[in-house]
Amino acid sequence: MNFLRPTLPLLVCLLSLLTGCATGPTRTNYPELSPEDQLLILAGEPRRYNPATPATPTTAPASSSKASAASAASTASAPHSSPVNPSGKTVWPRAVTVPIAPEADTEADNAQLPSSRPIAALSPPKDLWERIRRGYSMPDLDNDLVHDREQWYSARPDYIFRMTERSKKYLFHIVEELELRGMPTELALLPFVESAFNPQAVSGAKAAGMWQFMPATGRNFELKQNVFRDDRRDVLASTRAALDYLQRLKNQFGDWHLALAAYNWGEGSVSRAITRNQRSNFNTGYQDLNMPMETRMYVPKLQAIKNIVSDPQRFNSTLPLIENHPYFDTVTISRDIDVALAARLAEIPLDDFRALNPSLNKPVIMAAGTPQILLPWDNAAVFQENLESYSGGRLASWTVWVAPSTMRASEAASKAGMSEAEFRAVNNIPPRMLIRQGSALLVPRAAHTVKDVAVQVADNGQVSLAPEIVLHKIVVQAGKGATVSSIAQKYKQSAANVAKWNNVRINASFKPKQAVILYVPQAKKIIRPKARRAAPVQRNKKR
Repeated sequence: MNFLRPTLPLLVCLLSLLTGCATGPTRTNYPELSPEDQLLILAGEPRRYNPATPATPTTAPASSSKASAASAASTASAPHSSPVNPSGKTVWPRAVTVPIAPEADTEADNAQLPSSRPIAALSPPKDLWERIRRGYSMPDLDNDLVHDREQWYSARPDYIFRMTERSKKYLFHIVEELELRGMPTELALLPFVESAFNPQAVSGAKAAGMWQFMPATGRNFELKQNVFRDDRRDVLASTRAALDYLQRLKNQFGDWHLALAAYNWGEGSVSRAITRNQRSNFNTGYQDLNMPMETRMYVPKLQAIKNIVSDPQRFNSTLPLIENHPYFDTVTISRDIDVALAARLAEIPLDDFRALNPSLNKPVIMAAGTPQILLPWDNAAVFQENLESYSGGRLASWTVWVAPSTMRASEAASKAGMSEAEFRAVNNIPPRMLIRQGSALLVPRAAHTVKDVAVQVADNGQVSLAPEIVLHKIVVQAGKGATVSSIAQKYKQSAANVAKWNNVRINASFKPKQAVILYVPQAKKIIRPKARRAAPVQRNKKR
């Protein structure tokens, strides 16, 4: 009978599937699993996790038939559909019995047992922090710089709490995107280092948003930056771009720590540092490269935050509860609408609306350029209902006017029917600046205006400014045969202005020695530095 011993476990497993009998010292009941998942568990394969239908195993003694009945009864109370047989009675599926391998006879046998393949956790994470911890896959960094940052954060528990509280709105979306791409969930903590999860943050080098994109890098990753919106601050667009960039850097350098260094310092700088080390026959790891202190501290900061998230109590920190479900939902808009009205229809404070839609630079949302907005999950349906029943007139009180020519702000404000102060404030025009032709300017929307802002303007609108030149009046004498055109050309002015200043037609001629009024830029005084006297040459006296 010894020849049957190798096949005995397999026969026992098949028998247990067919009969539901216990075959080992304990058994685990999975009444809600599909037959495919049951076979996966028996084969040692991980089951694909579905958070919508978590399966929590229950353990019962194998010899107790009452335990099987109790398990079936507990399953009947679960929120699943109840199968009914023709007699009208509810029939519940029989518990699946998973055999447990018998214990090894000796320590030597136990040492020779092959390690089983990991099985995915069947219970969902209790909160988002646990979900992040489960997805850690970057190598840990352990050095003095990490310990220094751990102490720095530990000494500021209020700062940690404020920063993590601010992240509630965005963290779930980032974790979802990382898991879809198969990237380490530690990267969800990177905005803590970059911006303390402040999407309105702007650095001294003009990097913006919670992922801190420079203007040029943002354009490389298709982040729109115009007068109406800055996608470097957009929650969805900036996260997509940041993960695209990090993935590209990881593929380029083959190491997450080097990829993070390149994200901070620039891929060219990291490549040159690696080349220098290679020429000197030095190692080329993150800790081996010569780099600026900011980049040297970059990964240690992320590692310190990772350690705090892993064990907050150890570091005198408290993490706010962040549920493992979406914070916001996307809502499509088809018409231009004021920001204040959108917040009111969603029944949320204006500050909360701006926190979820930080890319908006103006008090109006242009559907052609920003067709989607983010709203808290429960308020998205509220917004739709209130929008459908809205009867307060037009949705947008602003529109865009393109300057037909270069003009002063006061002139543009007059054409728009606004005060100069309000016009400058809403269009961010500083004093002593001219508005160049083609600038897209926000102005009040006329009552009869029906059309929304066009796509070309909403996507590419810019305000171009030039220094306002101070002009002073001069009077010159016209020469023989002088005309408006010839004098305008001589003094580099437009013929229209010369005609306007002298109250004549644009094709008029001037009499010899006739006084002609002009307004020309004031000549700048050229300040020449005083010549320094040469130091006297000291000569040694002859002795």
